[in-house]
Amino acid sequence: MRRASLARAALAIGIGAAFAAIAVAASGVLWLEIGAPDPPIPTYAAARGAWRPSDARLLDRHGEVIQERRIDASRRRLDWMPLDRISPALLSAVIASEDRRFFEHGGVDFRALAGAVVRTTGGAPLRGASTITMQVATLLEDVPAGTPRPRSLSRKWRQMRRAWTIERGWTKREILEAYLNLATFRGELEGVAAASGSIFGKAPHGLLDAESLVLAVLLRAPGAGRAAITRRAEILDDALGHGTDRAAIAEAAARALDASGRMPARVALAPHAAAILLRPGSGAIRVRSTLDADLQRFASETLRRQLLTVGDRHVRDGAVLVVENRTGDVLAYVGGSGSLSSARQVDGIRARRQAGSALKPFLYGLAFERRILTPASILEDSPLDVPVAGGLYRPRNYDETFLGPVSARTALASSLNVPAVRTLELVGEESFARRLRDLGFGGLTEAADFYGPALALGSADVSLWEMVNAYRTLAEGGLWRPLRMTGPGAAPPAGRRVFPEEAAFRVSSILSDRESRSATFGLESPLATRAWTAVKTGTSKAMRDNWCVGYSRRYTVGVWVGNFSGEPMRDVSGVTGAAPVWSEIMEQLEAGSSGGPPDPPAGVVSAGNEWFLRGTEPDASPHPFAAPMPAIVSPASGSIIALDPDIPPQRQRLVFEAEGNDSTMRWVLDGRPIARARAPFAWAPRPGKHTVSLVDRSRRPLDMVTFEVRGERSRTSVTVSR
Repeated sequence: MRRASLARAALAIGIGAAFAAIAVAASGVLWLEIGAPDPPIPTYAAARGAWRPSDARLLDRHGEVIQERRIDASRRRLDWMPLDRISPALLSAVIASEDRRFFEHGGVDFRALAGAVVRTTGGAPLRGASTITMQVATLLEDVPAGTPRPRSLSRKWRQMRRAWTIERGWTKREILEAYLNLATFRGELEGVAAASGSIFGKAPHGLLDAESLVLAVLLRAPGAGRAAITRRAEILDDALGHGTDRAAIAEAAARALDASGRMPARVALAPHAAAILLRPGSGAIRVRSTLDADLQRFASETLRRQLLTVGDRHVRDGAVLVVENRTGDVLAYVGGSGSLSSARQVDGIRARRQAGSALKPFLYGLAFERRILTPASILEDSPLDVPVAGGLYRPRNYDETFLGPVSARTALASSLNVPAVRTLELVGEESFARRLRDLGFGGLTEAADFYGPALALGSADVSLWEMVNAYRTLAEGGLWRPLRMTGPGAAPPAGRRVFPEEAAFRVSSILSDRESRSATFGLESPLATRAWTAVKTGTSKAMRDNWCVGYSRRYTVGVWVGNFSGEPMRDVSGVTGAAPVWSEIMEQLEAGSSGGPPDPPAGVVSAGNEWFLRGTEPDASPHPFAAPMPAIVSPASGSIIALDPDIPPQRQRLVFEAEGNDSTMRWVLDGRPIARARAPFAWAPRPGKHTVSLVDRSRRPLDMVTFEVRGERSRTSVTVSR
């Protein structure tokens, strides 16, 4: 009895001395605070609103999360967790460990503070006694990360004042919720969501007792080792009286030592789109894109299946881009093949590769626009040698065969190479290069002669992004507008006309013509769809790139297949590599659609199963005898004429001669009319490469040849024919 009385007396004396020490210490620092305003403390709503996760989220057009991307490398934060989404086991463990009288005090626990002061007066360092509210006060301070926070009575007093201010404006639940979201648990892990996700691979509401004990211990000792964490967690469990299994505590403590790489699988459906839209430092935390999550999944899975099908032919990479024609909204952005890819970080939609035959529609569209050709014009598909700086350029068709005279419709639909080169000679390399730049192909940075006649067959480097929007321009009647990946539902931006509507319509008619493409692709191929579509494939040199790009009335879909390393594929063409992906996606988009082909523009009329500009359609009256086809007799195509400086210029003339009974035929040299063709015409040659065409009265080309005049010094005038 006497001992108990003495003990109580000693305790009373100790507490009294402690409070006396508090008073003395407080008086020593109080003068520093006299007249100082109350510390600024944000409201709970402001503190929560200022929270910024370290991961930004990309949303699809309907609000579904399709990608999360780390944008803050200094710390790991996830979403702010409301208290009702945090395990009750963790709440009780944290309160027992950090602040047992949390719901009783008004921000400062004087009983705990007295004990801390007693320890301090006994020579121990000043520490402890900070309530959860006082710790929140510290966490809310606008202090740069890494700034030292020395322990002192002055600082403790300021912390107390801020805690009182918080308690006056916040509820206890708000304070506890803020603490669990703002506190650092271990290393870079800030907030309960990041800690529970990284360490235990689960959301905070699913934490078990052992896991909750370990997280509570980490709040007090974030750098502790396994043994220390286990020991402290067991002591805390004893204090709570839960009787948690010791093996489970040890296992949870072990997992706390490896907090890296345990984050649960995040949403990763559009990584390449997120790399563009969720950039570090942009401040964007949630971005609503134009993408459609369901279509993004379908396009990704379709590409993956096709690559697995042709994987034994040395194919690893691919990309898919789907856009809505009217708005330019990007609906699917699949920049790579994921785990199959040889370089997962490479964006196959933005990377530039050789286009192959996929540029031909724009070449023929330019020829139609300038009335150099019509879809019915006859072009020669036969062996051709084109003089170039390094010798002769010899275009060949994919199957190494030639069809002879073919219509421009067949030449484009069946992707014949020689007629395309002849068409390029008609429109001019520089004109075609300018048109491609107008369509948004930014990779054509060299002069046209750098690409030469091979430009007709896709020697330029282009991206799938550029290619799809160029085809979309045809789908929109020749009107070019930029694509967009944000702002779904907004009005489409203003456009600029690149092709006349009449030219775009006739190109679309050809690209949708199953019969005309049958010479190369057959009547049944992945290019044939149930709904109306216009489509073109392309295969670059040595089968390094496959392209398939096409459009319906509503959508444009582009697919690229190949290897990011540039290695060639084995026996994979556009119709076997990229086209099956294009076809499956287009069929999905147009499922149930009954839409037919677009209506012809006002200036286009049908005659003889072909489309012509009004006034240029052929005469339908009968002719008793078939007249011979007009043709150029001289000069021969591919001729090289060398001028002799010793012969007077007026005696060095090149004779243009044609055969045919049309007295209205005219000569057109390098795009400019020069004379009637009813009789031979002597032309004064000038150095350079030239194209001479024989045209009728409507300026429709009847025949065309190319030749070159050289001005080197020589003793004789020489003509070298092919």
